[in-house]
Amino acid sequence: MTYSVTLINQEHMEELQENLKSQKFITAKADIHGVCVKLYSADRTMVDMWERNFHSMSDSVRPHASIILCNDSSCETKILYEVASHTAFLFNFDYYGWVKSIGLAVASDILEDTYGRLSHIHGAAIDTPFGGVTLIAPSKTGKTTHSWGLLRLNGSRLVTDDWYFVKTGGGYPIAYGSEKNCYIDADIGKVWSEFQPLVDSSTFDSRGRAIADIRWVAGDESVIPMTTIKHIILLKRDFDDKNILIEMTPEDALNYLKLNNLCNPHQLVCNERKLRLRYDFFNEYLKSAKISMVNTVGDPEKTQKIIREVIQ
Repeated sequence: MTYSVTLINQEHMEELQENLKSQKFITAKADIHGVCVKLYSADRTMVDMWERNFHSMSDSVRPHASIILCNDSSCETKILYEVASHTAFLFNFDYYGWVKSIGLAVASDILEDTYGRLSHIHGAAIDTPFGGVTLIAPSKTGKTTHSWGLLRLNGSRLVTDDWYFVKTGGGYPIAYGSEKNCYIDADIGKVWSEFQPLVDSSTFDSRGRAIADIRWVAGDESVIPMTTIKHIILLKRDFDDKNILIEMTPEDALNYLKLNNLCNPHQLVCNERKLRLRYDFFNEYLKSAKISMVNTVGDPEKTQKIIREVIQ
């Protein structure tokens, strides 16, 4: 991660807002699991991607949180975050993937404080014929590749390929999707040829990513709002480990997540209280489903076969 996060007080926030009064911002509101997050940006392309990515919120709803994109060549890429108003100032962010993740992180910050059994996971959730499956992994270990691989399984439907909210208690946990459309990589069609038509119909940004609607190639019923999670699959890519598939206990899985920052680099507040909330949530969540770890050192087809064998 190449941006820093600094918590600021209300006085500092008001000073920043005063300095930005002359900016000609374009704005858009997103409905992120019931939280209204308002984006401010002078970049029309960034706002357009935000609007295609998230469900829209009514103009009559006041924002619960704000994300303000600022350009300042005199400073590094950073976030200044005021917790009480949930206002995040993003300095020198030109990558939409980070902007949308901060939108999700701000909504998560609100929800995990407000609802005791509702938290969030930076991971994919797929509804399969064998039950809901989640893939949780550090960056560059195959989460997106293999979540989209599972979508090739007849009867599978997408909840989310990146971030979801979870309600625990009373049986299997329920995963709720958070985005209207996906932020895909141009390489996904090279890995799984079924999705090449989606790549061909999308407009990619300078990072080789695009907002795309999987319904275009998989049908209107290929995306659903929620699923019950029955299989938790952690991914890693470790060429020194000869084990490809490992059955895990909840304790082992929690230790792995702690060592990898919960596989979520976009956590705005990481004080002792917040970390305790997240650890307590994962401790309960991991006890509610079968857990496996897959080492993704093989080619995608072979790894995908192992994942499918795990969930059947």
